[in-house]
Amino acid sequence: YYTSIPGSCNFETQEQEWTTVCGLTQDPRDDFDWNVGKGGVSGQMGPVADHTPGKGQHFLYVNSSNQKEGNRAKIITTKFFPASLGVCRVRFWFWMFSSTQTGVLKVYTVEEHGMDILMWSSSRNEENKW
Repeated sequence: YYTSIPGSCNFETQEQEWTTVCGLTQDPRDDFDWNVGKGGVSGQMGPVADHTPGKGQHFLYVNSSNQKEGNRAKIITTKFFPASLGVCRVRFWFWMFSSTQTGVLKVYTVEEHGMDILMWSSSRNEENKW
């Protein structure tokens, strides 16, 4: 569900479309999509729960097993965030562990003329946790 903080979402959206509820959209120019998953699905590599055990169990994930190197999955906020100095913060939890096909997780901001600016990236999480 969505909170009053812009961009805040825990992906417990029930039957509603998570992109609408969470104010996110799949980038139509990417190679594959993000999906909402649930922890503990047998036969899949992934976390057994989301980062808030007991409160929810859904999270966004990408399945990289059928992808070629260089393929990208991108989600974009549907609302613009005004430029600020020390006011706007991005906070998220991620789990990237044990897959040989794990790529790089990157966070960009897009400046007013459309140029992507890399703000953060990680190629893997060394521990099996969020």
